[in-house]
Amino acid sequence: MRLTLFDDGRLGAVIGSDILDLTTQIASAQAHGPAGALHHYIDRLAQGGALLDLGSGARKPLAEVTLRAPLPQPGKIIGAPVNYLDHKAEMKYSTSIAELGVFLKANSSVIGPGEDIRLPYSDKRTDQEGELGVVIGRTASHVSAEDAFHYVFGYTCLLDITVRSDEDRSTRKSFDTFTPLGPWVVTADEVPDPDALELRCDVNESTRQKVNTRDLIFGVPELVAYISSVMTLHPGDVIATGTPAGVGPLHHGDRVVVDIDTVGRLEVGVDATRAVAYDQRPGRRATVPAADRH
Repeated sequence: MRLTLFDDGRLGAVIGSDILDLTTQIASAQAHGPAGALHHYIDRLAQGGALLDLGSGARKPLAEVTLRAPLPQPGKIIGAPVNYLDHKAEMKYSTSIAELGVFLKANSSVIGPGEDIRLPYSDKRTDQEGELGVVIGRTASHVSAEDAFHYVFGYTCLLDITVRSDEDRSTRKSFDTFTPLGPWVVTADEVPDPDALELRCDVNESTRQKVNTRDLIFGVPELVAYISSVMTLHPGDVIATGTPAGVGPLHHGDRVVVDIDTVGRLEVGVDATRAVAYDQRPGRRATVPAADRH
């Protein structure tokens, strides 16, 4: 099942070239909150709630609706740094996820298909990082790799946008619009092996990244096991599994596409109209001449 939000936040299942409106099946105050109806459904399901009924609901052609981020405000987004060996070599890192651990991205950084990544700085490189996203379906704490798949609700396409500045990793990856997500979440039953998926990321129809997820240093079960040993994972949390080699700078007007076998195709734009010089950012500290220091 491919589940997403559309138009004003309605919950839908994508079936062929149509979308089936399932909103009335999860009608409640929480379903219309900032986390969104799909997040509410995942949480309800984790508590023993009923599965969605695909036999009822109005259908519309996909072409007539606007798809939104399926999880507009996840509880948390956990990133896996340097989780492909080719990216480690590309960036000349001496360490990988095994030494670095994981990092958090702000959940306010999520946007959906068709929206724009907003570049914050006019003089700092901002890169695309195409990744497989894992959506947690049950509360997970200290789970084993062998049991990890029991805690996964599904998978989605994700971009972990990154500024190459001097700021901390979580800051550089948490600007508003820096986590495009979607266009839907594919439930885990439709993805037999998430560690054997072809992933491609194109910028302006030129392929920058192409890899199979079998090349992950920590595959999906290892990631869930490791992260849940550090922090409790909750329904609706999202794991960004890491990016392969081929990251590169984005510019105003670019179109970025992540395409993952079985999972989907996510396309977003790039907007630099609000970018400012790095030394003009809020919170900067002016350099004080040595003679004036006390």
